[in-house]
Amino acid sequence: MALIPVFVSMLVYQRFVWALVIFILAGITDGLDGLFARRFHQQSPLGRILDPIADKLMLVTSFVVLSMRGVYPTPVPKHLPIPFWVTITVISRDVFILVGAAAINIVTGFRSFVPSLLGKISTVVQIVAVATVILSAETAVGTGYYLPTVYTLVFGLALLSGIHYVFFVSKRLNERPPPKS
Repeated sequence: MALIPVFVSMLVYQRFVWALVIFILAGITDGLDGLFARRFHQQSPLGRILDPIADKLMLVTSFVVLSMRGVYPTPVPKHLPIPFWVTITVISRDVFILVGAAAINIVTGFRSFVPSLLGKISTVVQIVAVATVILSAETAVGTGYYLPTVYTLVFGLALLSGIHYVFFVSKRLNERPPPKS
């Protein structure tokens, strides 16, 4: 989480290579943190909550900032910034999942949420998309060819994983134990 303000600053000042380095560094340190926590049995309930929140904060912040026209050099390269509809879909999916998890917890007491394969794929595609957009801002080569595909992929996977989550929530809510008499 500490790298998010530095990352945003690099984007705002159009230091895209540095922004990408920080984005990658944040990912590596996040991965190492999880690896060491598991390896040395240092996992904590707070860490299990804060780690995914930090990951989502970095991704959501990336999408929001990279959706702002003022972040890019003038003239703005073709198909930049990230379309607002892509950013709204990414954020809406995450908010929806958070609200769904809270509802399941309140109704059933269930807390052991494991990300689905579709959700993980969606997250990986979002990470690759952020890196691709940052590189596109720096080089602006061929953005008209690949960025529309990247945006469509991010949108489609966010939508599909969100719909998949609706079915998961429905199933969990229907599995709740009958009330005691």
